[in-house]
Amino acid sequence: MSLRLPRVDRILDHPALASSPALRSIQKRLVNDILAELRRRALAGEISEAPEVEAIAREVERRLAEVMTPRPRALINATGVLLHTNLGRAPLSRAAVAAMTAAAGTCELEFEVETGRRGSRLTWLRPLLAALLGAEDVHVVNNGAAALLLACTAVGRPGGVVLSRGQMVEIGDGFRVAEMAAAGGAQVWEVGSTNRTHLADYAAGLAGELPGQSRGAAAILWVHLSNFSQAGFVHQPTLGELAALGRERGAPVVADLGSGSLGGIVGEEPTVQEYLSQGADLVTFSGDKLLGGPQAGLLAGSAALVGKCRRHPLARALRPDKTTVAALHATAIAYASGQADTLPLRRMMAWSEDQLRARAEALGQRLGWSSGQVRTSEATVGGGSLPGDVMVSVALAVPTADPAATATALRRAGVVGRVSAGELLLDLRTVAPEEEEALAAAVRAVAAGRKDMP
Repeated sequence: MSLRLPRVDRILDHPALASSPALRSIQKRLVNDILAELRRRALAGEISEAPEVEAIAREVERRLAEVMTPRPRALINATGVLLHTNLGRAPLSRAAVAAMTAAAGTCELEFEVETGRRGSRLTWLRPLLAALLGAEDVHVVNNGAAALLLACTAVGRPGGVVLSRGQMVEIGDGFRVAEMAAAGGAQVWEVGSTNRTHLADYAAGLAGELPGQSRGAAAILWVHLSNFSQAGFVHQPTLGELAALGRERGAPVVADLGSGSLGGIVGEEPTVQEYLSQGADLVTFSGDKLLGGPQAGLLAGSAALVGKCRRHPLARALRPDKTTVAALHATAIAYASGQADTLPLRRMMAWSEDQLRARAEALGQRLGWSSGQVRTSEATVGGGSLPGDVMVSVALAVPTADPAATATALRRAGVVGRVSAGELLLDLRTVAPEEEEALAAAVRAVAAGRKDMP
């Protein structure tokens, strides 16, 4: 079906678009997009009449408001998931934010003020991280997946890497560790079974005895089961046993820890230092998980292997920007000065149930709710860390007859809670005390527009 659509210039000249800060070329692009959508819907038989000029102009106005608002916007995480991937994972410390702001303008990124010569963006960060981790050297890239990609590409070629089928982890959005490891051209040789892999399986891969191999693998890849666990009839050689095999065969062990724990937290998560002490030659991990810093990927271990990764062409493509370097350095300083417990993630993990309950009761009173709205809750670390581990928490149940609709309204107001067992819960373990006033203001604003809330 053919529609008689209004001309583009008539839409662009509508008063609704007169106050938009967007250039006319941007407005025209959105108008054309909407008209194309209307044509497709007409051909599909979904519509038989074209909207009026004003309706199209208002839709353009709405879309312009969306794309012309700087994103991502700040939100309050009241979900009870401490490292919520969709909400930006670890919140940064004030020191890290200040460091990012200072580095946002002209800064000494790759410049030595003492000599006036060009320098490295990691000149000051590398020795501090190496000392913290007990590693010979450290390199930084833009995220954890990039660290794994760089390590496997630089160290795993030309023979490839050996990986247990029991460690072929899939992370968020359908991405798989084995595919990321192979993305730079390194072959991934699968050994063992889903539940049991033996030292002899790795040895066969290093000797070139697997089907399809023309040469032995160059390295062993060990992947921490960051987002699931195995139990029952299972077996996996220890990292120490693989390290001994690697030394015997001249093949380094690349261990992907992912979570980036440096210790000092509740739970059984291994630490980077433990992996290095157990013999891993190169450990890759994220900066924005249990480390509590910005999104970054770190490679720590042998100076020779880290140097090989640093000199690989991929390192240039994967390098972090100046603000990431600054935030990571500030986070490392917190650890180096014994102030790690001041990091927002560590604060969230440390709050006691009594502290959270007192905060929930006080916040409920400020909102005019009864004490009966306080609930014992369960929080989780999330972000692919400490799978299955939960911690006792305390939440406020929002009094509403329609939890789902109220949750939507609250999200639009900047607060993300969770609906559980028919209730909309605001878990205070993931809400900083300094965010409580903003949370209360958002709840009051939503309640003012809804008849099912007090």
